[in-house]
Amino acid sequence: MVEAQAPAVAMAPDVLIIGAGIGGLTLALSLHRAGIPARVVEAVPSIRPLGVGINVLPHAVRELTELGLAEKLEARAIRTKELIYTNKFGQEIWREARGQDAGYSWPQFSVHRGRLQMLLFETVVERLGAGAVHTDAELVGFEQDEAGVTAHFRRRSDGAALPPERASIMIGADGIHSAVRAQYYPNEGAPKWNGAVLWRATSEAAPYLSGRSMIMAGHQDQKFVCYPIGPEAAARGRSEVNWIAELRYPNDTPWNREDWNRPGKIEDFLPQFESWNFGWLDVPGLIRSASAIYEFPMVDRDPVARWSFGRVTLMGDAAHAMYPIGSNGASQAIIDARVLAHRLATIADPVAALQAYEAERLPATSRIVLANRANGPERVMQHVEERAPKGYAKLDDIISRSELEAVAKDYKLIAGFDKDVLNNRPSLDARFGV
Repeated sequence: MVEAQAPAVAMAPDVLIIGAGIGGLTLALSLHRAGIPARVVEAVPSIRPLGVGINVLPHAVRELTELGLAEKLEARAIRTKELIYTNKFGQEIWREARGQDAGYSWPQFSVHRGRLQMLLFETVVERLGAGAVHTDAELVGFEQDEAGVTAHFRRRSDGAALPPERASIMIGADGIHSAVRAQYYPNEGAPKWNGAVLWRATSEAAPYLSGRSMIMAGHQDQKFVCYPIGPEAAARGRSEVNWIAELRYPNDTPWNREDWNRPGKIEDFLPQFESWNFGWLDVPGLIRSASAIYEFPMVDRDPVARWSFGRVTLMGDAAHAMYPIGSNGASQAIIDARVLAHRLATIADPVAALQAYEAERLPATSRIVLANRANGPERVMQHVEERAPKGYAKLDDIISRSELEAVAKDYKLIAGFDKDVLNNRPSLDARFGV
């Protein structure tokens, strides 16, 4: 492919989005709100509610609220009240309020990933029309010239060639195995595995602690994360708990490629968690009561120096796939979408708009990728494990309050959800002129 050396062209862009995940669908809604025509092409034959739980942090909830989705999102999610880190014995290391309980102007939501994606998909169809999302169309290549991008597709279900799509701008929102990214970085290879494997599931149980508590227990080699995600269960006095059990292996251990749908085997990890009944949280009980368990290796990609190539750019996991540490993956894709739409709405030259988007978002997300590799805010759990592997009588003898506070604050600043900065930032919608 020859990269275009196009002069600036002042025009109202129409945008082709490759990928109907959380980021791509949020971008379609944001562009529509800004009056920019957009359409989405997705490789899978049908969009289904895959995955398990995710967290949507206040900076991303703000953007979904400004898209008019707050009420529908809340109906599908749980407002996270607090985040608690413990050691492997359930002894508390750190506790902080989250969302509006922490003074943010917007809540933090814990939600099933598929429910959020389906909400976005249904809203795109409602607002942009039934033809706005084209499924079963796998990108096989593209080229650009000084006026736009021509993308070529085949039907994934049978391999048949499909008519090309033409747009003035194309966005690669096609995930960690992005075909758009691969055209610019053909020798990059597979995502990088850090040796950790996640087993993910949901279980119905009695509520624990506040009924809206997010728990991270253990250390970097063995960890258990859980939080409630289901308002329907809460209405019945129960809790639909999303959980992740994580174990780390030597880096040369063979493992399967990541896949939202790969079943996991309980015998591969339950024995290591059998003793993790803290009284207030029964980890082995949650594991045993899961209806289905999925196995997923923890992978990311190295930050790259460039996302934008003429009239094409990347966003979401296609741009900055990161470890699921700090609850940031989906939130950063939503932020990408809003900033990108803002740039296209306010900069006449679409090529310059993509460059401005990259200049803001690439350094910010690269810092998060690298921070997550260093265990992000969860590194306090590792500090306690290293200093007190048999537990402790007094936490202050192990780690100071000031050290804990510094780790939490530093990560919020890196990830872009410092409370004061977020609460006082002007709305992107206001800059659209809506």
